[in-house]
Amino acid sequence: MPNDRSDTSVRASEPPSDPAQASALPALFAEESRVRAFAAVALGAGDTAQVARAAGLSAKEAAGALRRLRGQGVVTTGADGELAVAHDRFRELARAGRPVPQAARDSGAAGDDGPAGIVVRTFVRDGRLVRLPARWTRKKVVLRHIAEQTFAPGVEYPERTVDEKLRAWCEDGEVDHVTLRRYLVDLGHLCRSDGVYCRPVDSDRAGTA
Repeated sequence: MPNDRSDTSVRASEPPSDPAQASALPALFAEESRVRAFAAVALGAGDTAQVARAAGLSAKEAAGALRRLRGQGVVTTGADGELAVAHDRFRELARAGRPVPQAARDSGAAGDDGPAGIVVRTFVRDGRLVRLPARWTRKKVVLRHIAEQTFAPGVEYPERTVDEKLRAWCEDGEVDHVTLRRYLVDLGHLCRSDGVYCRPVDSDRAGTA
């Protein structure tokens, strides 16, 4: 039976999520014993002995494989004391391995430490919009930042391209790209005509009133 248990234990010893950790997964699963041990846990094996039987490994091989899998945080011990696949860990590694949009990397390198920069860093992390501020003054700052980093003034973009660019900002956040696009249009950061969008040349003044 598939193991649907979610891990509720604290995994304080897990390594931090970063692109290097994500890229280490292929090496982790390059060893057949680790693949077989991981598959056994995914299929419900709850301890080392069960993993050894299900995976056709010796007790020593199973223990060694599980030690490496635990070290990478992809297998853990649940609140019931049994082994479980750490699905949250895979989601963390997937997020860490996603590329940050070039525009966001460029803006981060600029190092704006003024009030606007502080607001942006609070609500935009790793090039993605975590959420929109509740206060309109801050919301305008964040929306202007996204518009300036995403769209060139005077360039026309079809709606499909606009949506693709805004989806990159909205991954794992609380705001969807349609809502974000509507705000940008409402505040004048994007003009829309017959399904074509354009950032006005003077859009740096839009939404500041």
